[in-house]
Amino acid sequence: MVLLDGKKVSNDIKDEIKAEVDKMKANGEKVPHLAAVIVGDDGASLTYVGSKVRACERVGFESTMVRMKHTTSEIELLQKIKELNENDAIDGFIIQLPLPPQINTQKVLMAVDPSKDVDGFHPENFGRMALDMSTFIPATPFGILELLERYDVDTKGKHTVVIGRSHIVGRPMSILMSRRGWPGNSTVTLTHSNTKNITQIISQADIVISALGVPNFLKAEMVRDDAVIIDVGITRVEDEDAPKGYRIVGDVDFENVSKKASFITPVPGGVGPMTIAMLLKNTLLAREQRAN
Repeated sequence: MVLLDGKKVSNDIKDEIKAEVDKMKANGEKVPHLAAVIVGDDGASLTYVGSKVRACERVGFESTMVRMKHTTSEIELLQKIKELNENDAIDGFIIQLPLPPQINTQKVLMAVDPSKDVDGFHPENFGRMALDMSTFIPATPFGILELLERYDVDTKGKHTVVIGRSHIVGRPMSILMSRRGWPGNSTVTLTHSNTKNITQIISQADIVISALGVPNFLKAEMVRDDAVIIDVGITRVEDEDAPKGYRIVGDVDFENVSKKASFITPVPGGVGPMTIAMLLKNTLLAREQRAN
């Protein structure tokens, strides 16, 4: 069993990006600038955005955090997005989800300039991805592809089962794993809450990508020997013995599934760190595109 170490790979990617930024600085060029908009005081969102800001500092990016009250109206948020779209100093920006109920999330994501949409959520970028065109790939799927590539995981002709059909992970992964090229060229089955015989389908998979959000859903008896297991699930489970009163658990029963897997991601330390690294990579790409 090989552990797909997202923490190590993400640090390697950050070092590579920093080297690129150091060259820009040496040449007197503008360094990438990432902005993040957060509406409200959701603890998990604040923690996540804070980690993005620290990652920017590490690689030499400029960063801006835009904090707005939870009572912010949709009109006010759309006006802020307009300002960011028109600000030439900012190469890319993200809208931290979830948004408060008074705001239409889809309307907000549609308002982001596709050339600054480093989350890859705009329909134009999603469509370009589906057509195998150059674009911003959503950060979590992008991170999974990078892990598969750097660990030289064979995907050609393999049967990939994706569990979960969200627009952020499940659906893009189903498209990316079936694309021509590598990682890709696999036969994909996209499963979800209404899939019949899901256990039987999973048992036939060479590669399982689980983005369900159900702790320990994937059991050892559900997977075949030597399967590749990618665990995207991140759930807080109460644990009185843990220092913070909770622990982070993935979709996979890691202790038992790891005994059968050829490759597997841990939680935490697998896909999670890769997401921020690939957001930085998308921002670097945005900066290069704007420079040209």
